[in-house]
Amino acid sequence: MVLEPVCCLSCNSTDVVKQGYTETGNPRYRCGNGAGSHTPLMRDYANIGWLPEMKGKVVDRALNASGIRETCRVLNVSPSTVIKILRDKGKDLESMNHGALSSIKNRDAIQVVVNRYDEAELDEMWSFVGKKSNPRGLWHAIDHTTSKILAYVFGTGKDEVFRQLPALLEPFGIGRFYSDDWGAYERHITNTEHCVGKRNTQKIERKHLTLRTRIKRLARKTICFSKPAVMHDIVIGLFINRYECCNPV
Repeated sequence: MVLEPVCCLSCNSTDVVKQGYTETGNPRYRCGNGAGSHTPLMRDYANIGWLPEMKGKVVDRALNASGIRETCRVLNVSPSTVIKILRDKGKDLESMNHGALSSIKNRDAIQVVVNRYDEAELDEMWSFVGKKSNPRGLWHAIDHTTSKILAYVFGTGKDEVFRQLPALLEPFGIGRFYSDDWGAYERHITNTEHCVGKRNTQKIERKHLTLRTRIKRLARKTICFSKPAVMHDIVIGLFINRYECCNPV
């Protein structure tokens, strides 16, 4: 007789107990330690979209130039499964780079005078949701020295959307901003802190090229586009959180 233990997905413990059966007759389990007790465990999944590793595969494909329907064809799952996984991941996204902010606080604690984030580049990148007459903008700021994204917001070209970005950047203590001549920057950033011109915004323009290359729905000529704005924001937010903020998403 061969016994195969069932491990908890949260703590990898083999202390699991039975928790009834599924509609197809497969046994379910739960962790005896209490970790992940609200998430039933199964050994045999009737729907491969329920597999624990499927979440990582869906996110990885979304961040590497794959649309929802392409992901469905490759992974053999339904569109509703892909959308649900992305929406659930979107709940953990952060609009501010807390890792960069914590590094500033740590330097202050050891009395380091130099602040790496004293200069930032601001710019907006436009795409559309559903149709080209419905634009959607990404407003973000990067560190002028390291090209690291510090904060970002989504919305239209209205000033009330842009005002959210300086509020997110305030804890970084940035003293000078570089941007183009978009009117919102001049209206909400003082002249002593603002420098207009393309000379000092080359790094953030290069960041736009990376985003358009890695995320298919941001390409200028593509049939892969978001229908709801929330999916547009989630996919771009996942990319920024994983590769720029180093968050485990």
